[in-house]
Amino acid sequence: MKSIETRILPSLAHAEVRIVAHTPEAARAVAEALRHCFAGAEQRSYPGLDGDTRLHLTVDTAKPAGPARSWLAASRTAVGAGTHADET
Repeated sequence: MKSIETRILPSLAHAEVRIVAHTPEAARAVAEALRHCFAGAEQRSYPGLDGDTRLHLTVDTAKPAGPARSWLAASRTAVGAGTHADET
């Protein structure tokens, strides 16, 4: 029987990130890269069912830092720009 996960949505400016990796080191490397881009809270790490590592963290998207700041500014949709034909 599958378990049902109860989800509580993060606050408006936050995002929950879930990383699944073969090793704890790989999961931590991805989390570290995200922390260079966004302010974040404490990470939580769990062993996976197949011996993998699951790492969960919350990032604050309202406080981008470093590379994310310039990327987010450049990726904002221009006023009046609609969806592209392949996005419908």
